[in-house]
Amino acid sequence: MKASPAPWATLGVISAGGVAGTLARYGIGAAFPHPPGGFPWATFAINVTGCLLIGVLMTTISEAGQVHRLLRPFLGVGVLGGYTTFSGYIVDIGGAAAAGAPGVALAYLAGTVLCAVPAVYAGAVLTRAALRLIRTRRS
Repeated sequence: MKASPAPWATLGVISAGGVAGTLARYGIGAAFPHPPGGFPWATFAINVTGCLLIGVLMTTISEAGQVHRLLRPFLGVGVLGGYTTFSGYIVDIGGAAAAGAPGVALAYLAGTVLCAVPAVYAGAVLTRAALRLIRTRRS
């Protein structure tokens, strides 16, 4: 059985996008640090805005028809995958609990899910409405 060739272009754009997204996340986290046991507002905002942008991206791509085959891997997997940090979310929950702030840990645990999931939906709904408005004005 012959192995298929590695998808170098796809891996390359995912890597490049991941670098960009990770640097953006790192910059925001460094600009807005939180004390031990404090609510990690930067990570919270990153994950919620990242989810909103995933809703925008996936709706735009699905509604646009034909798009470059590397657009979704670059923006979705690379940039937004590097930008959002649900592993950091778990670490922050553990850090808050270890710092003696179980209320913060629970609020962050629930708050992220309660905001991030609807953010994906909101991104999709708002994008679909914006695209409909654009199409109407072009007609």
